[in-house]
Amino acid sequence: MRLPSPYILGGCALAGIVTIHLLLTRGSDATGSVGWSGLGSGSYVNSMSPKAKELFTESMDWMDTYYDSNAGYLYYFSSSTALRHETRSSSWYALGLLARNEGNDVTEGIKVITNIIAGQYKEPANEWYGNYQREPEEPKVGSSKYGTGIYGTWDPNWRGFVSTTFIVIMEEFSHLLNQTTQDLIMDSLYHAAVGDSYRFGHLGPGDNLFPSYTNPAIMRAFASGWVGRRMKESNMTRAGEMYGQEIIDLFNEHNTLAEFNSGTYTGVSLFGLTLWAKYLPEDSVMAKNGPSMVAHTWRAIAELWHPGLRNIAGPWDRAYGHDMNRYLSLMSLWLWPLIGKENTGLVDRPETMSHSADYAWGPVFAVLAEKHESLIPDEIVEGLSTFRGEHTFKTASRAPPWDHAARNVSAWLSDNITIGAESCDGVAVGGPIRSARSFNPAVIQWDTGDEISFISLFPTEKAIDIDVKPWSLTISYPYGGRDSIFTLAVGAFSKMPTVSGWQDVPGLDVKTSGNVGQDYQLNFGGSHGGSSRTLGDFEFWNFTYTMPQDFQGVPTIVIDLKLRA
Repeated sequence: MRLPSPYILGGCALAGIVTIHLLLTRGSDATGSVGWSGLGSGSYVNSMSPKAKELFTESMDWMDTYYDSNAGYLYYFSSSTALRHETRSSSWYALGLLARNEGNDVTEGIKVITNIIAGQYKEPANEWYGNYQREPEEPKVGSSKYGTGIYGTWDPNWRGFVSTTFIVIMEEFSHLLNQTTQDLIMDSLYHAAVGDSYRFGHLGPGDNLFPSYTNPAIMRAFASGWVGRRMKESNMTRAGEMYGQEIIDLFNEHNTLAEFNSGTYTGVSLFGLTLWAKYLPEDSVMAKNGPSMVAHTWRAIAELWHPGLRNIAGPWDRAYGHDMNRYLSLMSLWLWPLIGKENTGLVDRPETMSHSADYAWGPVFAVLAEKHESLIPDEIVEGLSTFRGEHTFKTASRAPPWDHAARNVSAWLSDNITIGAESCDGVAVGGPIRSARSFNPAVIQWDTGDEISFISLFPTEKAIDIDVKPWSLTISYPYGGRDSIFTLAVGAFSKMPTVSGWQDVPGLDVKTSGNVGQDYQLNFGGSHGGSSRTLGDFEFWNFTYTMPQDFQGVPTIVIDLKLRA
């Protein structure tokens, strides 16, 4: 098979012709372990650890109920989509079907793969070249009535989500695929890798793929490096190595991900780093550095993970929820094979939780679980099940070009309570992702006796200074003034549904001081009423403090805490 190769490296289009060289069977990974071509139906899943097998089986059983065999796609997991279908989760389900390999699973998996690839955009002149449809029912991106809005009608990150899944399929299950399907996948991967080379970061509207946008950057580097090697496309291979080195250089500044401490996106980054370590050869800079990056990331997670609260303490650069016992985070799925589902914060039926669509990652994480665990130091895995007692943790992270300086992270964890916060000085309100609704620079979590609740600073300033001490959090705005406000989002409470002030907050005494005015405005953000909508899916009480009218100086609030029965 021969394809045009308009691959872009360093801003130059290199036109040419490339011959695709396929490896038709599962080879050894970077550690030398062999593939699965000799195993029969169901034996792949049976080879998993009991906890990984449980994750695989339960997530696949759930997705089975959403599968539309006539269409060869999963329905959207949302009940608000009128039986439309969804591409990304369908790719993860296809991997699961091949791994399970029972009955007609392989036939259905090939059907899903074929359908997804049929919906790939293959016009090189378009910015969305190589990307995959969000749903098969959608109009063509760029058509006159549909538009071309990035992260709207198309999402550039879906190249990475789908193509990395296809690579795992080729590595683990190519022996189950006929030649036509293997050729189809490799052709699709080529288009996706070339299309991803079009991406570069913008400070304004447009694509935001800098090395600091960690999770898609890691996936792009891997896909480019893997596809380039498999197809003998040297420019593509070099580009992957270049992308990888940029991510590594940034990581090495503080041994942290630039997209720091996100229940969802740290999980995606660990997925990508595991691919670096498992499927790239030893001469790759990604294979050399991926294992240590996974280990360092888990060292930070272990410092912030509170087994008693079953939560990762703040701060959170990007969050879809404020309590891992109520929303499904990808970090809970990684923890499942390590410490067991019952210790992760996941409920018995994770599909009932907020943000449950990410449960579809289950079979992918289960397939990678053994390799992933091998990259985590033993003492860290052993320490995840039991709270080790009161401790503090400090680190830093930087996400250029959004940060003017590194974000200094400080956390304190004790029995039944955590405080975690980060200083920041950025180009926009809302941290590196520029989203005030998902950036949580200062977070308190505690056990009310009935549930885990939270107090989270809703960002309203570009620069924030913090000071975390046992039982105390100080927040100040170095560039603020008399118009500054401090908005504290406080979780709603099942046993105290109506709150009139701090005195009604269960399980925690809260006292505020500093140079803020001590009168606060109280509002509610709810699903059915209140002055604002929910944060993610979480209802909350909004305590807002303003500055005195004649104020001069640096706005500061001090929050002192004490647990109460």
